[in-house]
Amino acid sequence: MADICDDADDVIEKTRQHALANIPRYTGISAFECEECGEDIPEDRREAVKGVKLCAPCGSLAELKAKGVRRA
Repeated sequence: MADICDDADDVIEKTRQHALANIPRYTGISAFECEECGEDIPEDRREAVKGVKLCAPCGSLAELKAKGVRRA
């Protein structure tokens, strides 16, 4: 018979699997310039994140906005 620890382990595992399945996977050709600010996207970022369209600062802001974080 399962106890509360086993149930918690199951919830943690399901949450982990869900999070891993929902990691964005970028494909395609990376942009050379950010679509938001127009700055150059470094070669390292273009190789690391396939299909990237935003520079790192703009990408971070976009992630925060997607999470519903407001900036004052």
